[in-house]
Formats: sequence, C-alpha cells, structure tokens
Amino acid sequence: MTIPYPSSQPMPAIPAVSPPSGASRPRLTFLGTGYLGATYAICFAELGYEVIGFDVDEAKIAKLAAGSVPFHEPGLDELLRRNLAAGRLRFSTSYQETAEFGDVHFICVGTPQRADGMGADLSYVETAVTGLAPHLSRKALIVGKSTVPVGTAEWVEQLVGKHSPADLGIEVAWSPEFLQEGFAVEDVLRPNRIVVGVKSDWANGMLYAAHKGVFDLAATEDREVPLVVTDFATAELVKVAANAFLATKISFINAMAEVCEVAGGDVTQLSRAIGYDPRIGNRFLQAGLGFGGACLPKDIRAFQARAQELGAGEALRFLHEVDLINLRRRTRVLTLAAELLDRRVGPAGPDLSGTRIAVLGATFKPNTDDVRDAPSLAVAAMLAKAGADVHLYDPEGNENARRTLPDLSYETSMNAAVQDSDLVCVLTEWADFRNADPVALGEIVGGRRVIDGRNCLDSTLWTGAGWDYRGMGRP
Repeated sequence: MTIPYPSSQPMPAIPAVSPPSGASRPRLTFLGTGYLGATYAICFAELGYEVIGFDVDEAKIAKLAAGSVPFHEPGLDELLRRNLAAGRLRFSTSYQETAEFGDVHFICVGTPQRADGMGADLSYVETAVTGLAPHLSRKALIVGKSTVPVGTAEWVEQLVGKHSPADLGIEVAWSPEFLQEGFAVEDVLRPNRIVVGVKSDWANGMLYAAHKGVFDLAATEDREVPLVVTDFATAELVKVAANAFLATKISFINAMAEVCEVAGGDVTQLSRAIGYDPRIGNRFLQAGLGFGGACLPKDIRAFQARAQELGAGEALRFLHEVDLINLRRRTRVLTLAAELLDRRVGPAGPDLSGTRIAVLGATFKPNTDDVRDAPSLAVAAMLAKAGADVHLYDPEGNENARRTLPDLSYETSMNAAVQDSDLVCVLTEWADFRNADPVALGEIVGGRRVIDGRNCLDSTLWTGAGWDYRGMGRP
C-alpha cells in the first residue's frame, strides 16, 4: 500500500496507538551511532522527539555527548549542539538505559561484507538485538534500518522471541534508510519516501507516530512524502534493489566510456544526449572513476550472495559485470598516467618510478570524509605501487586516508599537492578542484598534465592553459 502524505485525498486509516512509555509521542532510540544512527538520532531530535543514541564505543559516545560529530556531514554539528542543549537528545553506552527509555528502537549498525565471502556480516545486528532484548520491560517495537539480506527481519523476530520476556509482546518491523552522504540531513528531514515493513496494525501505528514529525514538516512546506506500507521481504529488498539499479546505471555509462575510448566518441556528450530521454534521465550518468563508499559495492555483492542462497542467483548475474566494470575504471587511470608520462606498460603494469604525481581527492564523493572503498584512494595506492611519489590532498578526508594508506605524502592544500608534480589526477569532484585556476596551477607544476577522473573540469579551459588533458571516455 502506497500512501501519499499529506494529500488532498482522505488518509487510509492508520491505527492510533499510545506509546507504551506513556509519553505523548514515541520515545526513540537508535542503536549504533555511526553515520546512519547518529544522523537519524540528531535529526529526529530536531523534529521534536525525545531520543537516545546508543553505542558500545565509549569514545564515540563521549564525543557526541560533548557536541562533536565524529564524521563530516554538512549541517549536522549545529543540529547536534542545539538538540543536546534543548534536552531532547542524549547518548548512552547502557543497553538497560536504552531499553527502559525507548518505545521504538531503530537498529542502525553496520552490515559490512563478510571476510570469507560476498555476503553481509550480520554479527553487529545480532549483538544489538541480543544486547537490547533482555533489558526490555514493556511492549516495544524493534525496527531494522540497516541494509540487510532479505530474510533478516524474520531472523531478528526469532532472536527477539528467544531473548526478550515472552509476555511483553515485543514486535519487529523494517524501515530501510536512503541516506546520501553529503545530503543526509535533508534526506532524513525531507525524505522522498518512507518504506515500512510491518506485520500488525500496532506496528504500523507506532511507525507512523514515529515518523509523524516528518509528515508534519512536509505539510507545513506543502510537500508530499509517499508512505509505502508493505511486508518484511519487500521492505528489505527495496534498499538493495535501489542500490543495485543505481550501481547498474553508473556502470552502464562507464561501459559506454570504454566504448568511446576505442571508438573516438565523447561519453560526456553521449550521456547528455541519452539523458534527455525521460525514460532514462540524466542523473547518475556521469562517467568517471565509478562508485565507491560504504554501501554500493558491498550491497550489490551481498545481494548477489543472498540471491544465490535463495536459488535466484541467475537473476542477478549481471551485477557481477556491473562490479567488474566499476573496478576497471580505476585501472584505466593507471593506464592514462603511463600514457601521459610516456611510460611503457609491461605485464606487471607501468613503471612510474621517478615521477611525482598529485592526487586531488581521497573521499569516495565530495562533502564527506568517508574514504571507505573510495576509488580515488584505490587509484592513489595503484600509482604508489607503480613507483610514483604520490602527494595527496583532500579537503576533509586526509586523516581518514592517512589511516588507510599511511605511506603516501599528505598535503594541507591543493597548491602544496601539485607543486612540482609531473601529473595531476583529479579523482574526487570537490568544488575547490572543479573551480581551480589552470593558469595559476600551471605556474607551479613540473609538467602540465592532468587526468580528470570525474569529468568535472572544463577541458577547453585547461587545454587553453597549456595542459595535456585526459578525461574518462573522452577523446
């Protein structure tokens, strides 16, 4: 059932339920205060809810309680400090305190790729549920937000039944998240849809009450937020299906870039032309280094693994090629670097020893400090392994990158990174890099050679300033 809310049409009846705590609106807890849980906890406090953010990481909780977000997300620090001061938001490392406080408990822990295969590691989900459940002393709703394999909600139900007092009637629901790093505050406060997988009217009513602040804000701004009420399996599949589609679209245009490179075409003009087709659209048709981050790569692999377990592996076989296309774009930068630096590519790859290369960008996308599975950082490692002296700069990601690749040279500015370099590689499309002055940079480099790994630079401007320019899928 899909409900556009608010709407001129009468709302279908959603059961009115009273929070078991006796509060006027549900008290919310978010278990796991990484990127997902901390963002949701802070934003729902901003919507007026009483919130606890829980984590077993004492240092992380101490930092949040002191008013500092442990990752970069525009606008989140201010909201954190405001809601701590208002008394609506607090943080805890106590399962007992969290259980006693909350009416709706959102599970927001990580589900990384397993070390022994492509599937998702659900150990953090299990720890959160089995840690919380024994301390519950009244009816409550446990809601999964983490991205998980289909079937996880049923498994969580079994865990809850095993570890919580049987007479309390604890229920489970699933409501996937759709956050985009760099835009996460807006995605929580003004989502383009809310999906809930429920088994009872009570769970449906509780989740509606838990999101009423979102609907009320939409009403004041004359917007609609579609509410999709469905079963467990569909709710779990929504997120992984959306990520699989997005990854496929990105890899499709990067496959076209491969064709353009051998055929002499320009993928930027190709993507613009096909993007005008309303059946296709122009979003996420920018060819470049491909996708990365904490979600898309591991989610499409886990999706394939789970489909195989369910006997539907053939249906998702194409995602293997999507993954391979994505990884090939990283090695393409290494090939372009060898071409520009006039180095031969042997069976073991190019020898770039004796060259100094500036890498601009370490994060997987701009407006974040997240370097997990970042294509830019993977390319920097490849260049260093080929013998280059790599100097890297990222406006927000230097420290996280240093922890991942400590042997690179990290600079505090773009100018310091490109100073005396034989080649500049723009690998994350930060505004500072997109808007850089090629004339000024040309005065301080050792050689005017640039690889535009995100097709974000004005090629005419750079070539006009005397640079040997190479884009991805461009002549």
